[in-house]
Amino acid sequence: MTHRRQILQAGAAGAALAAAPWAFAQQRVVRLIVPYAPGGPIDVTARVLAERVKDSLGTVIIENKPGAGGNIGADAVAKAAPDGLTIGISATATHAVNPWLYSKMPYNAATDFAPITQMLRVPNVLVMNADTAQRLNIHSVADLIAYAKANPAKLNYGSGGNGSAGHLAGEMFKAQAGIFAVHIPYNGGNPAQLALLAGQVDFNFDNLATAAPNIRSGKLKAIAVTTLNRSPALPDAPPVADTLKGFSIDTWWGLVAPAATPRDVIARLNQAFVAALNTPETKTRFAGLMAEPVPTTPEEFGAFMKGELAKYEKVVKASGAKVD
Repeated sequence: MTHRRQILQAGAAGAALAAAPWAFAQQRVVRLIVPYAPGGPIDVTARVLAERVKDSLGTVIIENKPGAGGNIGADAVAKAAPDGLTIGISATATHAVNPWLYSKMPYNAATDFAPITQMLRVPNVLVMNADTAQRLNIHSVADLIAYAKANPAKLNYGSGGNGSAGHLAGEMFKAQAGIFAVHIPYNGGNPAQLALLAGQVDFNFDNLATAAPNIRSGKLKAIAVTTLNRSPALPDAPPVADTLKGFSIDTWWGLVAPAATPRDVIARLNQAFVAALNTPETKTRFAGLMAEPVPTTPEEFGAFMKGELAKYEKVVKASGAKVD
């Protein structure tokens, strides 16, 4: 009996020791680093989730660390203590594009992070000025490609700058369609959209959340979305992939921790955030941002980011874009 009691006591002590780091964490504040300025879609969605996981994780505070295209904030996550008390946002830019856009990176996107879950994706949309589309008789991806081939070098497209999502989507589109269009970079997405509205450029690949108001007003014509399948946020627009097989390029973000964070801690974080992403309230809130929740396992998100990193290596190198 004494021996049995000793075994049970030892087992209980071991379980308590194993649970101690997380129990300790729940008494502390969890820091969620957003590598962008306050107010944008990524910041807003991070704050929504931070509120929804407080019952399971305790207090989660948002710390904005913008700069260098998101690299400063991502680097802060990579170099934080791997104790579950510091997590952060990974995004298309920080974990797929920047490693090929910047000649020197402060972190290794492939090895310095432990994936927790993907959070969201927002489709990009191929848009034209509605008057331009009517004048050129372009109403579909096939129409746009046919016009470009029949009128070499007459089309141009705008973007928020060299290496931006709109630039890379345009270059991928040109390569797969076998057409040429002049790229005109602007100092940000809003100036690029204003140029499109003014008829100064022929088409853009824009973020759906940004383009939606002008699509609804009829000023812009949505030719296609850039996700593999139709987007619930814009169900009438077909995917570019219906014409160009396999074409897929959208904006996504998720949650990561420092690479050495224990697997049991990652599993608890995943459980809390996936549950929050699956609530009807969260889905309704994010639908207003044209964002689709994409809860995943850590393994699924890790495989996804690996695939995105490889995809954008080809796209960025083909575009010739460089930041430094």
